Amino acid sequence: MSTVEYNFGLGGFHAPTPIVPPAGVGDPRPMHRITEVRQEQGVSIRSAARRMGLSMQEVRAQEHPTADLTLSQLHRWQEVLEVPLADLLIDSSGPLSTPVSQRAGMLRVMKTAKALAECADDPPVQRLAAMLISQLVELMPELQEVSAWHSVGQRRTQDEMGRIIERTIPDSLFGDSGS
Repeated sequence: MSTVEYNFGLGGFHAPTPIVPPAGVGDPRPMHRITEVRQEQGVSIRSAARRMGLSMQEVRAQEHPTADLTLSQLHRWQEVLEVPLADLLIDSSGPLSTPVSQRAGMLRVMKTAKALAECADDPPVQRLAAMLISQLVELMPELQEVSAWHSVGQRRTQDEMGRIIERTIPDSLFGDSGS
């Protein structure tokens, strides 16, 4: 892109002056650490997309470390991941803050406890799992709404369509009915 200066005193145009980007612009340097925090928090791409009202492709593009996101996009990520905004922006070479790391650990323990409670057949194991869940909720009440690890993948509700709906079936699979 270039600019054109108009000189009112001389009544004419000057030669176009190119705008040179500052040094470092266009460098593929990390801008955020959304992917790392999302994984630490145990939030899937599908779940993030659903919560943000975006397609999974848009979520993948936004979470790419070199994506230059707007403040409103970062705020949406902060709400979905339930972490301080600063934890999304800090240098990617540094570790997650202690509170975020501890919360992520508690989240994983709760998912494991709920999975154990779901699959336990033995009453004493069921009681232990229930006790563990109640103790975790005592420590962090927001863990009450956490679901168990999914054994085969995330289950869809009946009003959700899978990726298969996006694909067409080639006519060649049905054979040639004209012969």
